[in-house]
Amino acid sequence: MKKKLLALLFGTSLVLAACGGGGDNAAEPADTGDAGATTANAEKIYQQSCAACHGGDLTGGAGPALNAVGSKYSQEEIESIILKGQGIMQGGIVKGEEATAVAAWLAGKQ
Repeated sequence: MKKKLLALLFGTSLVLAACGGGGDNAAEPADTGDAGATTANAEKIYQQSCAACHGGDLTGGAGPALNAVGSKYSQEEIESIILKGQGIMQGGIVKGEEATAVAAWLAGKQ
């Protein structure tokens, strides 16, 4: 019984760490280069902080698919969701300029 409980707690902590993780993105410098570099940076941030729940290819998983999210929400709405959270997604996983960059990148997914 104790082994089952320990396994359940360990598994739960792994899932929560994967969905809420992403490391300390504030330590990475913000990309101020051209639009292509900003897109690459936004995609990198997405892969580090969002892909565990929304899928590396934006097709969903624990979270909804985002491959056409720009046809449903504006960039401002997407950024608000990133910052405040929605449904089971906690807010603030990505913050500041990084949230703006990811929102702009996702808004282009139509």
